[in-house]
Amino acid sequence: MIEPVAAPTVRTTCPYCGVGCGVLATPDDQGGAAIAGDTEHPANYGRLCSKGSALGETLSLENRLLHPHVDGARVSWDAALDTVTEKLRAVAEEHGPDAIAFYLSGQLLTEDYYVANKLAKGFIGTPHVDTNSRLCMSSAVAAHRRAFGSDTVPGCYEDLDEADLIVLVGSNTAWCHPILFRRMADAKARRGTKFVVIDPRRTQTAEESDLFLGLRPGTDVALFSGLLVYLSDNGFRDRAFVEAHTAGLDAALDRARQIAPDTAAVAATTGVPEADIAAFYALFAGTRRVVTAFSQGVNQSAQGTDKGNGIINCHLITGRIGQTGMGPFSLTGQPNAMGGREVGGLANMLAAHMHFAPEEVDRVRRYWGAPRIITGEGMKAVALFEAVSRGKIKALWVMGTNPLVSMPRADVIREALKGLDLYVVSEAVSDSDTARGAGQTTVLLPAQGWGEKDGTVTNSERRISRQRRFLTSPGEARPDWAVLAEVGRRLGHGRAFAFESAAAIFREHAGLSAYENNGTRDFDLGALTDISDAAYDSTLPVQWPIPKRSGPRNAPQGKARLFGDGRFYTFDQRARFVAVQPPALALAVSEAYPWVLNTGRVRDHWHTMTRTGKSQRLSAHRAVPFVEVHPDDAAAHGLVDGGIARLTTAHGEAELEVTVTDTVVPGSLFMPMHWGGAFASKARVGALVRGMPDPVSGQPELKATPAAIAPLAYRARGFLLSRAQVPLPAGWWWARAAITGGWGVQFATQDGSRAVALMMRGLIQSEALPGCDLAEYADHARDRYRCAVYDGTRLVASLAYAPAGARPDWEAAKALFAAEEPETPERLALLSGRAATASAGPVVCACHGVGADVIAATIAGGAGSVEAVGAVCKAGTNCGSCIPEIRKMLAGQTARAA
Repeated sequence: MIEPVAAPTVRTTCPYCGVGCGVLATPDDQGGAAIAGDTEHPANYGRLCSKGSALGETLSLENRLLHPHVDGARVSWDAALDTVTEKLRAVAEEHGPDAIAFYLSGQLLTEDYYVANKLAKGFIGTPHVDTNSRLCMSSAVAAHRRAFGSDTVPGCYEDLDEADLIVLVGSNTAWCHPILFRRMADAKARRGTKFVVIDPRRTQTAEESDLFLGLRPGTDVALFSGLLVYLSDNGFRDRAFVEAHTAGLDAALDRARQIAPDTAAVAATTGVPEADIAAFYALFAGTRRVVTAFSQGVNQSAQGTDKGNGIINCHLITGRIGQTGMGPFSLTGQPNAMGGREVGGLANMLAAHMHFAPEEVDRVRRYWGAPRIITGEGMKAVALFEAVSRGKIKALWVMGTNPLVSMPRADVIREALKGLDLYVVSEAVSDSDTARGAGQTTVLLPAQGWGEKDGTVTNSERRISRQRRFLTSPGEARPDWAVLAEVGRRLGHGRAFAFESAAAIFREHAGLSAYENNGTRDFDLGALTDISDAAYDSTLPVQWPIPKRSGPRNAPQGKARLFGDGRFYTFDQRARFVAVQPPALALAVSEAYPWVLNTGRVRDHWHTMTRTGKSQRLSAHRAVPFVEVHPDDAAAHGLVDGGIARLTTAHGEAELEVTVTDTVVPGSLFMPMHWGGAFASKARVGALVRGMPDPVSGQPELKATPAAIAPLAYRARGFLLSRAQVPLPAGWWWARAAITGGWGVQFATQDGSRAVALMMRGLIQSEALPGCDLAEYADHARDRYRCAVYDGTRLVASLAYAPAGARPDWEAAKALFAAEEPETPERLALLSGRAATASAGPVVCACHGVGADVIAATIAGGAGSVEAVGAVCKAGTNCGSCIPEIRKMLAGQTARAA
């Protein structure tokens, strides 16, 4: 007998956050793959977070867009691209090329991004090319450019290993960048590194801190202005560095003194106790190796650029930049936000970190051979979509992102799309809110997904890694760069878009970075300009800049840190201190909207769930969209834990399950950003926020929207489990989550039990559950109903309905549903609502699928530490993002024992 040949393992890169972890993918020849961390990749050394570990569960073709469509009808690629090309020509001829816009994504590979920007900015001649990275890190980009003269991240991940103090500002790192947080935790264990967490919300990261500063929303500038004053007045200025390598300190200090003259003023502005501010300032001042890591809590603000520069100012005055274990560090949200910046993916950039000085425009024009190259900035994301509303943009091409969920004023955008002459969506899934939007001519183009794509991404420490293909593309899905190049050729620019591979695009991209550079620009891939196809296929992760060296023996060698020599990319090579503006929220609370709404991520989901929503492990931790409310606010306004509330702003509304918690302060609310129309009835975060843009970066304010909240009374609550997705009636509140064996929906309704019974019988008579058998338990006098639907002996659906005050729990039912052909006791349990077998409880550790009940039993059995719990049940032993929750459970057990 011939033994089957094992599928080769492919080294690739995770498609989630900007950490850029290396992944080993082993295809199973059935469209899936086994996933493991790459122990040789320097970003993660084999570790993966819960999302990365579950990548193999997200590769199904369910809901994939497999064929091109025009106005809802399936067409050939030729027909689709003919439509795109003809409409682009028509719009350009009638309205001018600046009536055309592209909205791109940090999910694209660098090669896709490069071709999109070359086509739009170089040959179509539109400046209106922006990206969802505008919502993610554009304020960090602007702060870097103001301070350093370039969009340069000075440090690397190794600095987190070697720092003695890590200050985390507006970053729930334990949940949003868990692999980096584990590196920080390792440093704490090894060298005693201290953590300071600065955030309006007491996050899971804050639970692990040595000092938590729970400042008022929007007051970061005051805190760091006060720190700058403290450092200057107490002898912590690095005079030699400041005098030799910086400019502008006097003006920045004068402004800082106006904002925050002393710790008492800082305390009054931020709401943080003066003693805690003094402790933070003394710790920062007295520790040489300090890394200040900041993320969306800083960036997603109408003052995000000033917040970033306030942080950078404190590192410049102390000379703590470019050396081991120190420096400001922007933690990037998306896998290739950095790569998009490299190729000009933002509306205020040209390719290769060049901008719009005449000599830079001329340089790119000559390199591309692009006579129509743009000469100035385009509209940034918020302005771009407002221009769609005003009818100034007539053709829009969206690639790899879901702005109808994530963009501010998303309801306004949804209506505005209907007026487009051409609306093109390049997407891997068919049911995203954006794919279901419509213009006068709507073209859906099937894109390759992760595992099918081939190219490069750049992570938060400037490290370029390969995403390699290990799956066959399904249906007619194509690489985004190939589609863009074909459109370029059809528009008559064949020579400029004669790319035959991703490697060829990368070579051109690298060549532009080195073109007339000579060390004058930070982004330089000169050593990779002539990389062969074979070397491109096998190249290891490497950090830029990688300038070309003389002599054949010099292998490409990246640079881990920049600015250690005190030389920056300004005209005089000096860094700039920036005089920041006084802190202020873009929109003030009012009598109608008295709360401040904060938004952000949860641990196990990503963006709008088009990938993570397929995994039952990732859906188990937080299965429904929720709003966090402080206990005092909940008591005062009739909000109960687990109830449903209507959250309203001046721009839209959402219906969310209430979580009562002291992690938010009174007067503040928090809701997650992930749930779009495919997974919930009314939970789109973009519909609620106004998104006032930062005047420098254009990044919208997503963290402080005035809001109101009120309880929403539904007659009944329940759940529906099914093998395939089943539609629910209009008017119901619902949230869908993947479960073992299918899908689970939690719902609330004003309908009575008789109406629900009729609905289930109707589903059996429809295409949803055709020809199946129905077993029911009904007590309409008490308004209760349960049923199970069978196709022969196979369980295909189960529903439980009860008055809202007696909401049925679904954990035991999910455990029963995992068995497709349950035995008689399990069948009876589905109708009675009494578990025939024990469940593990809500999932706490998604990496190993360990439930709360298992962990509680482990603690009750004598496990008195996180390490002891992990030794018994594995919880907390992989990425560690569940460790804060395990600590809370341990503390609760200790309190009960006391």
